[in-house]
Amino acid sequence: MDNYKYLMIVDWAKDYIKKNNLAPNNRFLTEKQLCEIHGVSRQTVRQALMKLENDGVIVRMRGSGTFVAEKHETANIEPVQIKGSIGVVSTYFSDYIFPHIVTGIESVLNQNGCSMQLAITHDQVSEERQALETMLANGVQGLIIEPSKSALPNPNTEIYEKMRRNNLPVLFFNARYPWSDSPIAAMDDEAAGRIATNHLFDSGHRNIAGIFALDDLQGHLRYKGYMQSSLAHGVTDCEKNVYWFATSERSEMFRYAKQRLLELINSNTAVVCYNDKLAIRLLKLLRENNINVPEDVSVVSIDDSRYAAICEVPLTSVHHPHKKLGEAAAEMILDMIKNNSTTAENKLFVPQLIARSSVKKLI
Repeated sequence: MDNYKYLMIVDWAKDYIKKNNLAPNNRFLTEKQLCEIHGVSRQTVRQALMKLENDGVIVRMRGSGTFVAEKHETANIEPVQIKGSIGVVSTYFSDYIFPHIVTGIESVLNQNGCSMQLAITHDQVSEERQALETMLANGVQGLIIEPSKSALPNPNTEIYEKMRRNNLPVLFFNARYPWSDSPIAAMDDEAAGRIATNHLFDSGHRNIAGIFALDDLQGHLRYKGYMQSSLAHGVTDCEKNVYWFATSERSEMFRYAKQRLLELINSNTAVVCYNDKLAIRLLKLLRENNINVPEDVSVVSIDDSRYAAICEVPLTSVHHPHKKLGEAAAEMILDMIKNNSTTAENKLFVPQLIARSSVKKLI
C-alpha cells in the first residue's frame, strides 16, 4: 500500500483542519512539517497537497504558503438512487468489529435507496465462491468484499476475472488480494503495527514479541509495521521474537503451542498482538500461568474492539474505524456505479492508539 501513503496524509489533513478548528484563510502546515509528522518523502507530501488542493480543502500561494480554502468539502457523496442491490461478502458477522462495518455499509446504502445482499464466508474460499456465484446470479449492481485468507493463493480468480470482463464494480474492504487492482477501503494496517510497536519502545521496552496471522494480509502488514518500528529503534534480530499462527487455528494454538508462547513471553517484556481477540486469549493464558499484565509483561493490541475496554486488564489498542470504514466502502461503490466505473481511489484510514492499562512504562 506504499503507493497510497499520500491518501493517508489527505485524510489526516482533513481531520487536522476539523479538530483544530482552522477557519478559511488560516495558514496550514508546511511541506517540511508534514514530512516530519508522517515520516515520508517530500514527493509524497506534494502528492497529498495536490489532492487536497484539487478537493478544494487548501489553497497554495507561491511565496506565501498554504492556507485553508474558503470552502472545503469533506462530506459524503450526494445520494444516488441505484436500482437493484449491492452484494456484501464478509468473512464474519456475529461479533467483534464486523457488525459495525456491515451496519456502516447498510446505512449508506439505505440512504441511497439501495438494498444489500449479505453473505458470510467464515474465512473459507469455498464459501466465498458460493456467495459470489449466488450474488452474480441475483444480478447485483456491485460487490463489496472482504477476501478470505487473503495472503494465500485463491482458487476463485476466474470468477473475479469474469466480473472484471463484465465491468462489474468490485470493492474490497479490510484487505485485498495481491493480484487484484480493484479499489480498497481499509485501515492502514502497516501503520497500525508500527504505531503499536512504537508505543512500547516509547515506554522503554526493547525486547518486544509479536504474534501475527500468517494467512491474511492484515497480519502481514501489521507484522511489517512491527518490523519497521523495531529496525528503526535499532533492534535487528526482532524476527526471532515473532510467532505466526493460522486464523483457523487461533483457538487451538493456546493449547498445542502453549509452551512456545510462554517461552516467547518470558524472554520479552512486551508483546504486540495481531488483534484484540488474540490478546484476550493471551491474557487468559498469562493469568493461568501467574504472569501479570502489565507488571511482568506489557500487551498492545490492534482493532480497539468493545472487548478491549472491558476485559480483565483494559487493553491498549490501535483503533479500527469500523463503522466509518463501512460507510466509506458503501460511498465508494455507489460512486463507482454512478460513474459506470470499476476504479476508484483507495481509502486508507489513519489509525490511532487508545492507551489503557496493559502497558508498563520502564522509563
